[in-house]
Amino acid sequence: MTASDAETSAITDAARREFVVTRVLDAPRELVFKAWTERERLMRWWGPKGAVIQIRDLDLRPGGAFHYGMRAPDGHDMWGKWVFREISAPERLVFIASFTDEAGNPIRNPFALDWPLEVLSTLTFAEQEGRTTLTMHGVPLNATEQERNAFEGGHASLRQGWTGTLDQLADYLKSA
Repeated sequence: MTASDAETSAITDAARREFVVTRVLDAPRELVFKAWTERERLMRWWGPKGAVIQIRDLDLRPGGAFHYGMRAPDGHDMWGKWVFREISAPERLVFIASFTDEAGNPIRNPFALDWPLEVLSTLTFAEQEGRTTLTMHGVPLNATEQERNAFEGGHASLRQGWTGTLDQLADYLKSA
């Protein structure tokens, strides 16, 4: 294998392992970006359907965090955190997502113990004719091969979860 073949193989492998979902929303980019970055708006749509959301912290700056909890209808609590790396309003958000305990300390995914501790997430917001195309990319960060495989194997479940959450976002945007 030549050096360029190895580079192509590495790029293909990275693309294969990356989770991508795209959704066109019937709202201007500024509003969609605010829905992702303002506490009052997030509270109205974020999370799985039927979950009660609690936002502990929303510090929208590089190095700041979005620390949240979700209580499922069955009473199960789950916590997560995003640590922001880049905020380019209203075009782009980059953050590291992880499951956490209530205090915000990273923990293993309670449903998949071999899930990566950190996922580098990039959201882009592109507007055309008053509609916004939201594209979400996620890739394991500092992950073992086993964790990368678990992430790749979980793409269908991720897609299902994000579809429901983005349905709620679309519903919220209709009333915003």
